[in-house]
Amino acid sequence: MRPLPDDVVVRLQGVSRIYPQGGNQVAALSDIDLDIRRGEFVALVGPSGSGKTTLLNMIGGLDRPTSGRIWIGDTDITGLSQAALAQVRLRRIGFVFQEYNLIPVLSALENVEYVMLLQGVPEKPRRERALALLGELGLAGMEHRRPSELSGGQQQRVAVARAIVSEPLIVLPDEPTANLDSVAGTALLDLMREMNEKKGVTFVFSTHDPLVMQRAKRIIRMRDGRIVESVLQG
Repeated sequence: MRPLPDDVVVRLQGVSRIYPQGGNQVAALSDIDLDIRRGEFVALVGPSGSGKTTLLNMIGGLDRPTSGRIWIGDTDITGLSQAALAQVRLRRIGFVFQEYNLIPVLSALENVEYVMLLQGVPEKPRRERALALLGELGLAGMEHRRPSELSGGQQQRVAVARAIVSEPLIVLPDEPTANLDSVAGTALLDLMREMNEKKGVTFVFSTHDPLVMQRAKRIIRMRDGRIVESVLQG
């Protein structure tokens, strides 16, 4: 039996994360309860040290809570082995990093195909899906260029395509516009919002960028490791 309602793709229940620091215990997160619903476009915002990146890492299975429980879909990931957690990340979570993290020796097309290759998707459907998505993201004709032959905005579009091509439950962009100028950042965010509205892709951003906040359907404000406000936007 699925432990979460059908529209909830992520649930955090009583999640805290404590780090030792110089003989002291520092709470990066304190008793977080949070549901993320299918099709949301959420921005985690707050000053540096507020806990938003730690929270994103918890959702992505990149860090473990000191206490509390986390579900991704119907899976309680809290006590999973590293190998099992890696499989959840591979099959259910898409990541978009500030530094793009593309593989430099692979083409744009090969970078987008890479996750599907690891998932065992056969070559023909893998290539078709990657080509179609690159086209939707305005990269038709650039499929065989390596990252060094693309602009920052184009590289980040490739990273977005890689994150969503295998249809994960949730996509986690961490400051995705930080290295882009405002024109490239705006174009990228508009494309992600379009993917959200047309394909139902669920996004949770960690961000300082007002451009992201303007487009978010929900803003979650954090301070001192706690959620202090969750606001729906039109």
